[in-house]
Amino acid sequence: MKLDVITLDGASAGSIELADEVFGHEPRTDILHRVVRWQRNNAQAGTHKVKTRSEVSYSTKKIVRQKGSGGARHGSRKAPIFRKGGVYKGPTPRSHGHELPKKVRRMGLMHALSAKAREGRLVVIENTAAEGKTSALARQVRDLGWKRALIIDGAQVDENFAQAARNLDNLDVLPSQGANVYDILKRETLVLTKAGVEALEARLK
Repeated sequence: MKLDVITLDGASAGSIELADEVFGHEPRTDILHRVVRWQRNNAQAGTHKVKTRSEVSYSTKKIVRQKGSGGARHGSRKAPIFRKGGVYKGPTPRSHGHELPKKVRRMGLMHALSAKAREGRLVVIENTAAEGKTSALARQVRDLGWKRALIIDGAQVDENFAQAARNLDNLDVLPSQGANVYDILKRETLVLTKAGVEALEARLK
C-alpha cells in the first residue's frame, strides 16, 4: 500500500510504501472489541467500597425483647434491612483486569491500523519538527483539516512538538511504543510520522 507523505505545512514530501502484513488486514470487530475491553478493564481503578454490617458504627444492643413485642426478632441495628445498616454483598476493592494473549493484542493493533487505512483516515507526515508554539501548531492542524487526531511518532516525540501540542484538546501525541487500539479508534484521524511507521512495522512484523 502506497501513501503520500506530507509536511505539517501541507506540502508534499514524497510517498511511502506501507507493509500489507501490518496495514492491509480486513478489520475484525471481534478482535478490536476484545482488545479495547481488555484495555479499559485494566484501566479501571476498582477502588469502589461500601461498609458491611461488621463495619458500620452502630449500637449492638438488641432492639426489642425476643418475645412478646409482636414484631420481628431483630438482633442488631446493623442489619442491611435498617436505614444506616451495613450493605449486603456490596462492591469491594478488586482488580477488573483480565488476561489477553499477546498474539490477540498484536492482532488488535494491526487491525486498528488497517481500519484507519481502509477508511482513508491514515495520514503520514515527514516528521514532527515544530517551533514549539501552540498557536502555530493549532493553525497547521486547522489548515490540514484534522478535527480529532492522534499523532504517533518514533521512539521519542520531538520535545518542542509535544510542548506545542500539550494544550490542544483535539490532538494527542504518543511515541510508537505507546500506540494502542483504544486511542487509535477513539480519534478520527491517525497521523504517523515516517519514523513512527518504521517503528510500528518493526514491532508488528
